[in-house]
Amino acid sequence: MKKLLKWLGIILMVIIAGIFILFLVFNESKPESVKGAEAEALAEKMLVAIDKKGWDTTGVVQWNFGGRQKYVWDKQRNLAKVEWGDHMVLLNPDQVDGKAYQNGQELTDEKANKAVQTAWSHWCNDSFWLNAPAKCMDPGTSRGIVKLENGAKALMVTYDSGGVTPGDSYLWILDENGLPRAWKMWVKIIPMGGIGSSWENYETLYSGAKISGMHKMKAFDLIISDIKAGKTFQDIGIEDPFVALTN
Repeated sequence: MKKLLKWLGIILMVIIAGIFILFLVFNESKPESVKGAEAEALAEKMLVAIDKKGWDTTGVVQWNFGGRQKYVWDKQRNLAKVEWGDHMVLLNPDQVDGKAYQNGQELTDEKANKAVQTAWSHWCNDSFWLNAPAKCMDPGTSRGIVKLENGAKALMVTYDSGGVTPGDSYLWILDENGLPRAWKMWVKIIPMGGIGSSWENYETLYSGAKISGMHKMKAFDLIISDIKAGKTFQDIGIEDPFVALTN
């Protein structure tokens, strides 16, 4: 027993040391940014590049987030259908309320509330990843310019309020036209600062809005697939899934 405890202690120490080394290698301090007219202009340039106006007029969007969650979003009514595993929730994100189902059977009481809260947590993360650049000037955000080592200027966006983890910051690296090509994150959910991903494989929706479907990271690739958009549900080949919420 003593030998087992000794080896478990050694393994634990190795794991802790490994985590510490990873932290030293990959952790980046959040850079200082300069707020002002230049930052606001760069944010506007990014919004033009992704066609934020087209995004605002998009009626409905459907997508698959990394093969884990599936969504249908009625953007005009701001209602979302969230599916994962054997669960499905018809969610009103503004009210954090809705109807929850498991294997097609409606849930009630605490089970329903737990499923709705899980759906909302998924929604906050996954809808943000769907088109995070479009939210760079949302209420509760601030923006600043960061000068990169190569002399280019990047846009730091901080979410001072709202969502699941207010205070998160994202550094957008843009191309010459203002289109996001990568970002770095300083967020509560990730213990190391400066972890980032690419923004590539853009799809252009019928409205003109551009959505990135591929995010390459050091450990894995996050793929946003099965993206469909239209003015109506019929345009993407489905019926209105929110009848149970609106009747």
